[in-house]
Amino acid sequence: MARTESNMLPLGTKAPNFNLLDTVSGKKLKLSDVYGEKATVVMFICNHCPYVQHLNKEIAKLVNDYTNSDVNFVAISSNDVEKYPEDSPEKMKITAEENGYDFPYLYDETQEIAKAYDAACTPDFYVFDANLELVYRGQFDDSRPGNSMPITGRDIRSAIDAAIMGKRIYKTQKPSMGCNIKWK
Repeated sequence: MARTESNMLPLGTKAPNFNLLDTVSGKKLKLSDVYGEKATVVMFICNHCPYVQHLNKEIAKLVNDYTNSDVNFVAISSNDVEKYPEDSPEKMKITAEENGYDFPYLYDETQEIAKAYDAACTPDFYVFDANLELVYRGQFDDSRPGNSMPITGRDIRSAIDAAIMGKRIYKTQKPSMGCNIKWK
């Protein structure tokens, strides 16, 4: 597994729109379909990455913890499924079911959306405020596979909480780290 850091899209960037297949529902979804009144969290993940697998249960818990808080979540997989068939849409649906994903898990076949978000790795997290302006991009927390640090979601939770309260995040934002997106 190649350790890759996120590119850190500039804060204030408007969320790029998309129209992608939700592998769970079978419907095409746009950004407006997943918009959260107070915050929208966009996560670039995939099935096979050990960094994502390390966080899977906590990602599901995070989403559950923010139910009824006007925060919506969406995950996108942009990997080349010809070279990485374990990331295929059919297997994405299975992964979503097995991990209790209560959010859309979208397939970015052309990889155009990953490029629009300047996504580099899985997982890669983005928090947009009520105006769909980027207020956080970076890591879930300091936990990584094998480093024995507990998974708390401290960084992303702090960002989501600030967005809910309409506050800006002034602390240093650490890039996420994981497997590189598997480009075609």
